[in-house]
Amino acid sequence: MTIRVLLADDHIVVRQGLRALLAAEPDMEVVAEAGDGMTATRLAQELAPDVVVMDAAMPGMNGVAATREIAAKAPAAKIVALTMHTDRRFVREMLRAGACGYVQKGCSFEEVARAVRMAALGRPYLSAFVAGVVAKDYGSRLRKENGTGHFDLTPREREVLRLLAEGKSPKEIAVTFGVNVKTVSSHRRSIMIKLGITTMAGLIKYAIREGLTSPET
Repeated sequence: MTIRVLLADDHIVVRQGLRALLAAEPDMEVVAEAGDGMTATRLAQELAPDVVVMDAAMPGMNGVAATREIAAKAPAAKIVALTMHTDRRFVREMLRAGACGYVQKGCSFEEVARAVRMAALGRPYLSAFVAGVVAKDYGSRLRKENGTGHFDLTPREREVLRLLAEGKSPKEIAVTFGVNVKTVSSHRRSIMIKLGITTMAGLIKYAIREGLTSPET
């Protein structure tokens, strides 16, 4: 069977390189490319790919949010995260969102292809480095944090928190979600109450610490 792959990465050179390599595999076909999470979500619903190779850090809707949306709206598509992020919190967020594979940018193409094939079979795949990062405390921390911390936030609140931490204004966030500024302000108040944080600086630090965004962003 031919594995139909959707590539989602905001770097066109990365997408072009992956497309060329995957196209050379006899059992794979790249059906589309996306440069952001919203496009990836739409294409996953329209084209029903077998596997989505997803960059975790993209502008607008990032890979974590896009993974969550695809898992909800196009559950047949399996998601492999291909990212530079190896922080255990970021890995945990991607896996909780619905990714079944996680490999580092900079790994060999053979490993990417292996992850895609495993995902197409419905099997999980973590690169050796990522597995080593999370193996020691992933299970215990996941159980400890289940129902606490930022996992108490609704999906929309998590997205609002991420965008606020990335420097977006309430007006810009309102445009992104098609709501009014008052609604965004209400989300922000709810986030602060739930997290017990009273300043924007505190929200930014929290979002970075919990892997909802990165310092580079």
